[in-house]
Amino acid sequence: MHLRLRGQAIPVVQMGPDFLLVDAASDQAPGEASLELKVDASERSWRIRLPEGISAGSKRVTIAAAT
Repeated sequence: MHLRLRGQAIPVVQMGPDFLLVDAASDQAPGEASLELKVDASERSWRIRLPEGISAGSKRVTIAAAT
């Protein structure tokens, strides 16, 4: 699973109902992104919002449904 944001693919290690845990965090401003899931030959992508962006000091990222 990856978070695709501004041309970067950030590995996601865990997903909850309103958060993600990313493998390596870097400072990113709030905005829209896509969450990509690939299982075997099946792929799915969701548009999401990062209302608080990403902080380099925390691997936990708050997510919300895209509008």
